[in-house]
Amino acid sequence: MTHDLAYDPAPDGGRALRVVVVGATGNVGTSLVRALGDDPAVAHVVGIARRIPKEWRPERTSWVHADIGDDRTRLVEHLRGADAVVHLGWLLQPTHDPAITWRTNVLGAIRVFEAVAQAGVPTLVHASSVAAYSPGPKRYPVDESWPTHGWPGAAYSREKAYVERCLDTFEREHPQVRVVRMRPGFIFKREASAQQRRLFAGPFLPNRLVRPRLVPVVPDMRGLRFQALHSDDAAEAYRLAVHRPVRGAFNLAADPPLDAGELAALLGAQVVRMPRGAVRAALAGAWRLHLVPASPGLFDAVLMLPLMDITRARRELGWEPRHTATQAIGEFLAGLREGAGDISTAPLDPGGAAGRLHEVATGVGSRP
Repeated sequence: MTHDLAYDPAPDGGRALRVVVVGATGNVGTSLVRALGDDPAVAHVVGIARRIPKEWRPERTSWVHADIGDDRTRLVEHLRGADAVVHLGWLLQPTHDPAITWRTNVLGAIRVFEAVAQAGVPTLVHASSVAAYSPGPKRYPVDESWPTHGWPGAAYSREKAYVERCLDTFEREHPQVRVVRMRPGFIFKREASAQQRRLFAGPFLPNRLVRPRLVPVVPDMRGLRFQALHSDDAAEAYRLAVHRPVRGAFNLAADPPLDAGELAALLGAQVVRMPRGAVRAALAGAWRLHLVPASPGLFDAVLMLPLMDITRARRELGWEPRHTATQAIGEFLAGLREGAGDISTAPLDPGGAAGRLHEVATGVGSRP
């Protein structure tokens, strides 16, 4: 299907924009669709997803069913006439079959980039990640010039870094396209709690276990210091990037950096120093037995990722997170305890007991 839409005037008298969001029904995608729908300078949003919502109909938004991981998918017709494309589409699972994630995350991203060029879209905003960065310091933050070679032991990190190289080539070959790369930390919100439980913890984590004081200890390991932000704040950065005449990479994170002490305070737990090797061995065993979907390689990457300096996003985008990192992860934990989600989109649907049984039946970490 194509969209030939008349544009409403923007408040400043300019032409209001048509924005295409690829991967519009997930954690950040739902926040971005809402933010763009509330933006008077945006005339229309086209949400592209593998599973389009049946009942969620945000204002000035239409839906397109497309799977970027399928080489038969024709994207150009859906992008033609757009002023900007925001590419959020990504698979985190299955960690036991990285060929599947590569097909969507790398080959699918290349299809999106090629379609942007063929459709003549002037702006491409791509969701990269802190995971694209090479191992770096935890004591001080690095800016966007830090190397982006990822951590080769984790498919997620490898793929984020590889797509950065693909974007390098794309920018050289298509200088007329304004390319923006967002490198956020870990992104949380209450409505995405069930989805993130499925992606990282799996079906055997009882929701009630994450209540304060029911988790007795939080392991303190070398390298356990990471950054997070709220999904709505991430969406606001993407929205600003659509409008501002900026190019290049932007780090996105909120204060404070999270460590064992911060997590223990949220959970009412004690901090206990533990050797990293022992914790990793336990996770690796659970992953091999298909008890958890998160791979030991991803665990390694988290402990090696650098802290990021967000000065450029503040200065050039005018972006400032409205939630602290502690608030973002606290909201996630509260949602986890309550089994929260968002039934309006398939990725965020909590699923209930039937959903957990389906996770077990299809092999934890074995299928997307």
